[in-house]
Amino acid sequence: ATLPWDALLYVTGQINYGGRVTDDNDRRLLMCILRKYYNADVLKDDHPFTQSGTYRSPPPGEHSSYMSYLRGLPQLDEPEVFGLHTNASITFNLQESRRLLDTVLSIQPRIAAAASGKSSEEMVLELAAGILAELPQPLDREKASVVRDPFALLPSGHDNSLGTVLAQEAARFNTLLGVLRRSCEEVQRAVRGLAVMSAELEAMSIALMNNQVPSMWQRAAYPSLKALGAWVKDFQARMAFMAAWMYDGEPPAFWLPGFFFPQGFMTAALQNHARKTHIPIDRLSFSFEVQPHDDHTAIRTSPLEGVYVYGLFLETSYWDKEGRCLREARPREMTSRLPVIHFVPSENYVPPEEYYQCPLYKTSVRAGVLSTTGQSTNFVLYINLPCAPGSSPAFFIMSGVAALCALDSD
Repeated sequence: ATLPWDALLYVTGQINYGGRVTDDNDRRLLMCILRKYYNADVLKDDHPFTQSGTYRSPPPGEHSSYMSYLRGLPQLDEPEVFGLHTNASITFNLQESRRLLDTVLSIQPRIAAAASGKSSEEMVLELAAGILAELPQPLDREKASVVRDPFALLPSGHDNSLGTVLAQEAARFNTLLGVLRRSCEEVQRAVRGLAVMSAELEAMSIALMNNQVPSMWQRAAYPSLKALGAWVKDFQARMAFMAAWMYDGEPPAFWLPGFFFPQGFMTAALQNHARKTHIPIDRLSFSFEVQPHDDHTAIRTSPLEGVYVYGLFLETSYWDKEGRCLREARPREMTSRLPVIHFVPSENYVPPEEYYQCPLYKTSVRAGVLSTTGQSTNFVLYINLPCAPGSSPAFFIMSGVAALCALDSD
């Protein structure tokens, strides 16, 4: 009699373990791992579990033959054991190095002068003054474009949902801008002895010294893993994008990483389409068309349906422009850029089974607070991408392929 592999897979993956796994992407990965071992091929002699064949199902034999096989396995597990790309080792070592350096920074003395001869107080004053001088002006809705008013009603007479998103984003950015401005002014006064150095201001001065984003900024900001210098540049770029949208009118392509809440932007795009076509919004979702070009400035007009989006990255994979498909990452290439993508609202859209549902995250941590929707707050949506010939979605799931809104560094 044949073994009920499908039943075993379901009981183990969806019941025994699946009930303890709350994240949909984790459960999807769990099922892929189990399929690798819950199939008839594992009963064959020397069945390989990895591409190299190092890990395999040993043929029947004496106890000594099994022990000999086990002793021949590598002392350190290679990434291929888990279905990961060899680049995973590089990523792991980079993360360990960053963790070590962060620890060293946290315990270094604060009294000694820096190599430049400046004291820590002088450096904090210089950094705070430099950041303060580079802060942009608040976003002012009263100065919005009149000719291309982003808040104008739609031709159907409904409110423009994208305009609502812009107003909400502007309020969030203005709040963050106020926190930055006040804290930079207060820390300068505290260092000069003109105000009390509170615990929060002291933590901010230490963060500035270590090229880290102060915790009071993080609480008012969007998720980001960038160091202080890159974070400030990124904040300026986000403000510039929102200012251009407000003062020059709706852009032909949207920089998705520039949003505080990209999920709201997605919903607004679907809502505008629903109002235009009179299709209920709960029957709409996005299909995706990856464009042949990377440069969003080449796009002069908005699409008739949906929105153009740019600025996304791929981790542990890359997009083949000629083959128009997803391929395995190149050696030592941790991330790659995704071209401009056309998000097309589609009614009752069901992605093809041979497409990889690539999760899009705000940061590379891929974790966040579990929201009421059952998804992590760091998760944005799935982007359906065709796989390279000879590859399957399971390969990219095991490899941990994901799209990111922002990298950890520039």
